Amino acid sequence: MLSHARALLTSTTAPTAYIDADARDTAKILAEAAELLDLSQPTAVMLIAVLHCIPDADDPYQLVADLMDTLPPGSFLAVTHPARDQVDIATKAEESLTKSMGQKVTFRTREQVSRFFSGLALVDPGVVAIQDWRPDSVLDLNSPPTAMWGGAGRKS
Repeated sequence: MLSHARALLTSTTAPTAYIDADARDTAKILAEAAELLDLSQPTAVMLIAVLHCIPDADDPYQLVADLMDTLPPGSFLAVTHPARDQVDIATKAEESLTKSMGQKVTFRTREQVSRFFSGLALVDPGVVAIQDWRPDSVLDLNSPPTAMWGGAGRKS
């Protein structure tokens, strides 16, 4: 991520920033984001393949709630998350990823991923396998399963 962020910071004229923070430090994330973004305006929080790195003991649901509680109505949350209940080898994949990353990762079920959208209006089609989230091209329809849940919700 840092290498990609550095490339963005030097290759664009659009305002761009990179926050070097632990995802559990929502206060730091929000404070630094507010230096570039007007958080009084609707904002998108995109937690793309990151929440599996937050163990249940660290309450990832509260982390998401803290981020969304700070933002005004009209803000969106987008989440993708490795699925525990889409493929038979999920447990082995979770163990393998834990070993390769050197930290515990937690795959979650559709029901568990849906909890991240508590209090938000889910955008159709809801929390689904990401290859099924608005597949509108031949490429999407022919994509192999990814074993990830995805969804988006809007704050009222």
